[in-house]
Amino acid sequence: MQAEHINPFIRSLVNTFDKMLNCQVTRGQLSLASSGARHYPISGVIGLSGKAAGAVVINLSETLALRAAAELLMTPVDRVNEDVLDVVGELANVVAGHAKAELEQYEMSVSLPNVITGEGHEIRFPTGAHAIAVPFDTEFGPLRLEVGLEVREPVAAG
Repeated sequence: MQAEHINPFIRSLVNTFDKMLNCQVTRGQLSLASSGARHYPISGVIGLSGKAAGAVVINLSETLALRAAAELLMTPVDRVNEDVLDVVGELANVVAGHAKAELEQYEMSVSLPNVITGEGHEIRFPTGAHAIAVPFDTEFGPLRLEVGLEVREPVAAG
């Protein structure tokens, strides 16, 4: 996976957290993502298909998921419930959708969001989609963005 593929997702995540949650994020070092257990107990997953295919994972700490839901729902939230899971799915959807717009040359479609919960849950990226992980710190808690894309069809240079 190349920087030109991950950067739109990083920009989208930063902008989404700033605009939707009024929450600043600080990016950590990029690394290869594993297909094993996630770092945090809640993940929003979006599949991508088209001339490039793969997946986007937003892996959130419980603290961050609760605060994000409280911010968007404008009401205190003290436990993970359906509303919190819906918010996580929506955040993943917005991040993937905005990044997709920057990668229009790949004519990608995004799947409906899936939200997976539980300590140590696993997410497998499609074969050939070498995933990059980007940790972030926020005032609400930590998260990891993981993106794995495989270019399936060459696109004309823009």
